Formats: sequence, structure tokens, C-alpha cells
Amino acid sequence: MKKNKIYALGAVLLLLCLCWTGFQRDNHNFQVSKNLDVFNSVYKELDMFYVDTIDPQKVIRAGIDAMLQEIDPYTEYYPEDDLDDFKQMITGKYAGIGSVIRLYKKRNRVVIFEPYEGTPAAEVGLKAGDVILEIDGKDVEGMATDKVSDMLRGEAGTTFVLKVDRPGEPAPLEFKIARRNIQTPSIPYYGILPDGKTGYLQLTSFTDNCARDVRRGIIEMKEQGATQLVLDLRSNGGGSLNEAVEIVNLFVPKGLELISTKGKLRQACRVYKSTREPLDAEIPLAVLVDGASASASEIVAGSLQDLDRAVIVGMRTYGKGLVQVPRDLPYNGQLKVTTSKYYIPSGRCIQALDYQHRDASGRAMRTPDSLTNVFYTAAGRKVRDGGGIRPDVEVKVEEQSNLLYYLLNDDVLLDYGTDYARAHETIASPQEFELTDEDYAAFKKMVLESGFKYDRQSEDVLKKLKEIAEFEGYLEDAKPEFEALEKKLQHNLGAELDRFAEEIKPFVASEIIKRYYFQRGVIIQQLKNDPDLDKALEVLGDSASYAAVFAVQPKE
Repeated sequence: MKKNKIYALGAVLLLLCLCWTGFQRDNHNFQVSKNLDVFNSVYKELDMFYVDTIDPQKVIRAGIDAMLQEIDPYTEYYPEDDLDDFKQMITGKYAGIGSVIRLYKKRNRVVIFEPYEGTPAAEVGLKAGDVILEIDGKDVEGMATDKVSDMLRGEAGTTFVLKVDRPGEPAPLEFKIARRNIQTPSIPYYGILPDGKTGYLQLTSFTDNCARDVRRGIIEMKEQGATQLVLDLRSNGGGSLNEAVEIVNLFVPKGLELISTKGKLRQACRVYKSTREPLDAEIPLAVLVDGASASASEIVAGSLQDLDRAVIVGMRTYGKGLVQVPRDLPYNGQLKVTTSKYYIPSGRCIQALDYQHRDASGRAMRTPDSLTNVFYTAAGRKVRDGGGIRPDVEVKVEEQSNLLYYLLNDDVLLDYGTDYARAHETIASPQEFELTDEDYAAFKKMVLESGFKYDRQSEDVLKKLKEIAEFEGYLEDAKPEFEALEKKLQHNLGAELDRFAEEIKPFVASEIIKRYYFQRGVIIQQLKNDPDLDKALEVLGDSASYAAVFAVQPKE
């Protein structure tokens, strides 16, 4: 009898649970229907009674964007007009001329900043520093960079005439250019480093087939004598999850569980395993990461860390543990929507921000390190969830000076590179090129004569402090001290260019090198003074240090 009562009670509780679940679902469906009806009615009322005519495309788009802002920054709507951007993000392909452009503030026009090697822009002879005047006879003065970009793009095979103003030329130049399908390189550079034994490969995005290209690059470098590898994922914002899994599989045995995804729907819950024999499961491997390494980059770095297969070097990664998939919408639109979270081999999710819980200002909350959870690698090392991938070997890089920041965003650096290229038909190879003291002196002279100005933080802080002191009645008594401090903080651009010369010189050198050796040459130049790479080579070059990274620390 007692058992029958227990069964009866259980049945009642089960029925109540089912009823409650059904009530919640029905209530949710009602709220969806109700609010969509309200939204539709509000727009109809505005369209009919508002004093001015409303642009439906603009207003509805604003409503969609506002709705998506309440979710996360990765769920995005792409109407038909923006599908080219969506496709380029996924595939790395677009139809155009193959050049980076940017605003040339001095002329209020767009300038060719960097043509890509082997593209129509480079083949017809466009150069960095060419100021765009007209596209097919249309003057583009004052036009925004994205608008000029749209005009340069188009159907592959179509042609147009580009008129540019090139410094040093007596008259504008015209180029007839045929647009082509451009593949933005996911691997801008790979090769053997000067030590003769380290293969280095930089991967900038996880676009279609990039794993195949990584495999090809590694095979080639091993044939050239590479006995250790560095995979550079710095500033790689991610891309295809499948490509990330394929890249991990290059280094780990077949049959391992690499990634699992968990979402609200069954179709969003999947397990990804290594399905092929590895290319090389033994070669010493270091992975470089930084704060801009995100998503698929974190899948690769985190999986290799959890499986004790690679040393992770650099700075903590961004912390994006969310997965997006495209969904078709009416009228050829697309919705890139977050459907799940991913979990790397140890079982941890490295998502840093909680978009479901926001502070009073509406910003997503970040889980403090003290509240993150401990997980364990295959060998038993402690790792933590939340807040990205923490490197095994952390490299603290000094922050750039305020002066360098403004130089990189000013026209003067571009102008110097243009003038230098006019005066030098050729230069040494990227491996051998060195910026001389005379070169830097010429750059300094150009900066001083250009009228270059920049905001100095100390000056801004002092100004605010004086305002506060005056408000609180202390300014008159502290006037001598303020005057003395102002003299010490007196602006001296020439002295500051000397003070930060060693920080600025590599960027001046890169600006020169790209004119002759394109993006590949710039990367080679940057690797000459790279603290992350130096640390990776230090660890890889010492078998004891490399093994120590994977050693399990004794329990406290």
C-alpha cells in the first residue's frame, strides 16, 4: 500500500512538471506572438500617421539591430545588399582589385595603402601612396572609405578606369583594371627561420580550406629541414570550427574527442573528433597567441593545450566560446546566430563574457578569475575555464607609446614610405634590410616639418587636475607647483621622437619594405624583433624547458 502511494505521488509530481513545462511553453509562445503583433502595429501607426514619410528599410533595420544588441555581438543580420561581406568573412573571397585602402586625411580622399601581391592592383602598377581621384570618371573626394571600397568591387571580369594622383608625377595617372576573384590569404607567410630548424607559419583567419594550406606549408617546411614548429595565431579572430578541428588533427592521434558543442536544440549539440591519422604527432610545437586570438584560434590553442601537445606562448586570448551558424532569411538575407557554446578536450568553456547578465550600464559581465573553475589536461595539469586561454609561457609586452599610436594613424608615415620608394629603386631583402640612422633622421625631419600633432595624456590629465583644483579653491595656492610641472611637461616632439626611436623604427622599416616585398616582407621584418617568438624559440630550443611545460605540478 505504501509503495502504491509513492507511485501515485510520483505520478502527480510528474504531471505537475509536465503541466508547468507546457504552461511555460504556451506562455512563451504567447509573449512572442503578442510582441510581434505590437511591433507590427506600432510600425503601421507610424507609417500612417507620422508627420514625415518613414523609410521602412532604415527604420526596420534599426529595430533589428537594436534587438540583436540585446543578445550578443556575434549574432548579426545581413540583408541581401551586405551578403558579399558575409561571404568574404566565411570564404576569404571577394571580387575586386586586391588592395587595402584607407582615408588620406590630408587630401580628404582615399589612398591605396597596400596592394596585395599577385592581384590586379599590383599587376597594373598601383602603389602604396596613390591617391584615388576618380573611379570610372566619378570624383570620389570626401567619399567614405567603405563607399570607395564598394565602387572598387564588382563582378569578376568587369573593368573600370581608376585615376590616381601619384606623388612625384607631373600629372594624374589612369589605370584600366579588370576585377578578379580575390582570395585573401589565410596564411600570408610561412618559412624556415634564420636558425635553420624552426618552421614558422602565420595563420590570420580560419577560412575555407585553410587546414589544407596549413598542412601543405608544414610538409614543405619539414622537407626543408624544420625539426620544430611555431604556429602564429596572434590577432586571428577565428572563423570555421571545422577548419580548426582539422588543424588540431594535424598534430594529434586519430579518434580523440576535440570539441563538443552544446545548445538549446539537439542539432546544435555535436561532438567533433580527430578522424585522420596525424601529419606529425611528435614534432615540438609552440603556438603564439594574444588578446585578439579568438574563437577558432582558441579552439586550436586550447585543444593543443588540453592534450599537452603544444606550448602556448604569449598573452591570454580573447575568450570567445560561442558558435555561430548561418540561417537563411526571406528576400535572400542571412542571420548569423549563436546556437551553442563549445567545450575543448578538458571539458572547459573559455567564454569570458556573460551576455545574459549585464551591469547597470548594459555591459556584459565578466567572470572574475577567482570564480573560474579548475579543469585538467590529459596529463593532469591544471587549466581554468572562463576568460580565454591562459598561455603556458606568458610574455608581457610593453604598451606602445602614445606617440607611436598617433604616428600609425597619421599620413606622415605613409608619406615617408612613398618618398623613400621614389628615391630608392631597390632595397635589400627583408631579412637583410636595416633602417639606418640617416633614414630615421630623414623621417624625423619630415615629421617635424609636417605639422604633426598628437594628444599627450599627461597634458590632458594636468588640464583636468587644474580644473578640479580651481573648482575646489586650491589653484591659487598651488600655482607655482602647477607652473613648474607645466615646464617639465613642455611639449618637445623632436626629443620624443629620439626617446621612442627604437620603438618607432620597426614600423618605419615595415612601411618601406611593403613597397618592395608586400605583406610577406613586412612579416619577415616584424619577426626580427618579436618577444613572443623569441620566447617560443627559447623554450623549443631547450628540451628540458619544453618538457617542463607539460610536467604536472605536485599538489599543494
